Amino acid sequence: MAGDRIIGVGVVLTQADGRILLGERIKAGEQPSWCLPGGAVEPGETFEEAAVRELAEETGVRDGGPPRVTAVVLDHPGGAVRVTAAVSVAAGATDPVVTEPHVFRSWRWFAPDDLPEPLFPATARVLTARDDGGRYPTMPVG
Repeated sequence: MAGDRIIGVGVVLTQADGRILLGERIKAGEQPSWCLPGGAVEPGETFEEAAVRELAEETGVRDGGPPRVTAVVLDHPGGAVRVTAAVSVAAGATDPVVTEPHVFRSWRWFAPDDLPEPLFPATARVLTARDDGGRYPTMPVG
């Protein structure tokens, strides 16, 4: 994977009371964990467009508020360059549903100070960066 570049989004869908949506991730070959909706940015998409698409694909939610990039995380797993944007979206009236049962068992709302464990590693990094005001580690690329 050395030299690969991975660009993704983690969607921080938040209810009016501040609770955040997390999915119980049960993807084959991975340890079970709790994860934000999200995924790869497709060619030609902005972070915001990718967030809206991933949210709809993974949860069925299509009526969230306007997406807003609130943090960017840069890291280097296994020699790859990974950039993940935290994209905040206010929850609408639609309840999330499991649309990818091979990846997620359920979707649940959690208070930010009472998050379940373990968190999916990328989710933990995105939420930490968001809580730190959007700062991210600076690391050399290449």
